[in-house]
Amino acid sequence: MKRICLLLSLFVICSIVIANPIDGLLERIEKGTSKKIKTEIVSSSDGTDFFELDQDRDKIVIRGNNYVSIATGINWYFKYYANIHLSWNGMSAKLPAKLPEVKQKERHETKHQIRYYLNYCTFSYSMAFWDWERWQKEIDWMALHGINLALSITGTEAVWANVLDKLGYNKEEINKFIAGSGFLAWWQMNNIEGWGGPNTDQWYKQQIGLQKKILKRVKEYGIEPVYPGYAGMLPSNAKEKLGLNVSDPGFWGEFKRPAFLQPTDPRFSEIAGLYYSELEKLFGKAKYYAIDPFHEGGSVEGVNLEMAGKAIMDAMKKANPESTWVAQAWQTNPRPAMIDNLNKGDLLILDLFSDCRPMWGPKWSLWYREQGYGKHEWVYCMLLNFGGRTGLYGKMEHIINGYYDAQSHHSGQTLQGVGTTMEAIENNPVMYELLYELPWRNQRFDKYTWLKEYTKSRYSKSDSIIDEAWQILSNTVYAAPKESVQEGTTESVFAACPQLDITKVSCCSATHPFYNTDSVKLAADKMLSVADQYKGNNNFEYDLIDVVRQTIANKAYYLQKDVTKAFKENKKAEFKRLKDDFLTLILVQDSLLETRPEFMVGSWINQAKKIGRTEEEKKLYEWNARTQITVWGSRISAETGLNDYAYKEWSGILKDYYYARWNAFFNYLEAKMDGENPTEIDFYTISEKWTNERNLYPDKAQSDPVDRAKHLYYKYISNK
Repeated sequence: MKRICLLLSLFVICSIVIANPIDGLLERIEKGTSKKIKTEIVSSSDGTDFFELDQDRDKIVIRGNNYVSIATGINWYFKYYANIHLSWNGMSAKLPAKLPEVKQKERHETKHQIRYYLNYCTFSYSMAFWDWERWQKEIDWMALHGINLALSITGTEAVWANVLDKLGYNKEEINKFIAGSGFLAWWQMNNIEGWGGPNTDQWYKQQIGLQKKILKRVKEYGIEPVYPGYAGMLPSNAKEKLGLNVSDPGFWGEFKRPAFLQPTDPRFSEIAGLYYSELEKLFGKAKYYAIDPFHEGGSVEGVNLEMAGKAIMDAMKKANPESTWVAQAWQTNPRPAMIDNLNKGDLLILDLFSDCRPMWGPKWSLWYREQGYGKHEWVYCMLLNFGGRTGLYGKMEHIINGYYDAQSHHSGQTLQGVGTTMEAIENNPVMYELLYELPWRNQRFDKYTWLKEYTKSRYSKSDSIIDEAWQILSNTVYAAPKESVQEGTTESVFAACPQLDITKVSCCSATHPFYNTDSVKLAADKMLSVADQYKGNNNFEYDLIDVVRQTIANKAYYLQKDVTKAFKENKKAEFKRLKDDFLTLILVQDSLLETRPEFMVGSWINQAKKIGRTEEEKKLYEWNARTQITVWGSRISAETGLNDYAYKEWSGILKDYYYARWNAFFNYLEAKMDGENPTEIDFYTISEKWTNERNLYPDKAQSDPVDRAKHLYYKYISNK
């Protein structure tokens, strides 16, 4: 009996080891798909990544040198043979009974070995409250898009809790240091302490379990996780508490930054070693570690940067001699003094903002570095989105040309691949499809030709009207000027804290469109003219709502200026009419967006509550979710730049939050026009009230998107 049990155990173990993760991926797309597609791993003779599409009788064959290459080939086949586009708004599909044949073998290969994914911020602005069900879809998406290197920071707060416990911090002190569920990214980047907490014991437990599931799946695919390495961070009271030699990096906005442990402190190696030891106990070793000391303006006064770089590298190499330091190129980081003397091959730099402020070499860039990154390897990255702010945006042609230009530049000798480092995902899917296809296309290509193929796969057929609409979009919202330093999408005035003259919503973007808004309206007209043909087409309905949403937001931009003009000219009747039109438009936008769960605040808030076990946890996570997308921090923070940084043009928050602010402001202006002296509005109080509310929001579509879009557009937007 023991022998039988042993044999059964070995069979189960072997089955787990040799299981093909691609089969699971295919079955999640549609049950039975793994029987229609045959996959083969074939070694690469020259070390390049490749995939091949082929046919074996009635089966499609996808070959590649590893599982990620095969998954990339599957996605290529689905898009360009079966006209099936898997995206964030839909990771499953109805396949034809007989898949289209591959009549001639097709091969794609790339000399660039890295396709990187994620930013610290993504883990808070998009992923803060994800469960395994949502993560599983994301990891499938990653594999399908060829991603083989991804930041993986889930659960690191539990590592730190263990480290601090061993350093003598009690539970209350630990909770004052580690940020809450909605703000962990900025704590990880050494910007803040404690905000959004304290976390419950259950939070740490569930995040550990979630990270272990994530790591198991990414490693099955062969995706390398990038763990957060030790960047010298310690609680800001480490000098008093532990008697350590630390520097004070200062403040990040209103928030006190954690301390930086000086590399000259004799305990640096010990504490770094403790961190890596606790990290390994929970999640194992990694080949890559993300380390970004002095991120975004942290003071380096009194720090020997060369010694700091060496101490950080030595600690990482002690944890794993084969590991690589991954650094974000952002503002003054990576500081040359810290990295110049590091060995070639030990550092991988993410050119975080290649789409706007590249450092790798182009002279037009504000962050231009004449020597690029010198001997160090780097990745061409697209940042694109900030704060998860809603809006159509991109630099389509520039992304294409920038990648090929980089290869011919002297910095191209150390270019290792491409990446996306957005602060939030689930927006502008066209830009991510474009970026991750670049390494697999050996020659520069035309965006119009590419777009025709994109729309054909996204909507399952070719359509000349749709092509015209997308050509317009590619020359307007997706054609931001190369030299523009605007951080992400043109912002919606709906989300602006009300005032007369509005130029921006957040600290770092703009409300003035850089494109012809009449052209975007024409694109909406064209999509609506054929919309009935695409009823039930998930991708089309998502895009339709997004394009009409942008058209409404654009109209609001000009309407708000008209309201201000009427006030300044003291035209009371005109002011009343125009402000009523503006308030109505907010409600129109809200009504449009309740047709898709991706544009509903209920999806965000309800997911936050869903992961809570107790009522106390649900309340805490909901507060984190509401606060992050509104005031972000305290009154000081809200009034000095972070307020509405992560605004969302979503159903629910439009009618209950943005409408309330604008209505109060217009009432205030009316009172002034009537000769009264009204009390100044405390907008923070209005905002704070909403963050503490517990009212329910739906997270399922409330109406047919095509019908609602047509009704609202032709009634309130179109001149027809």
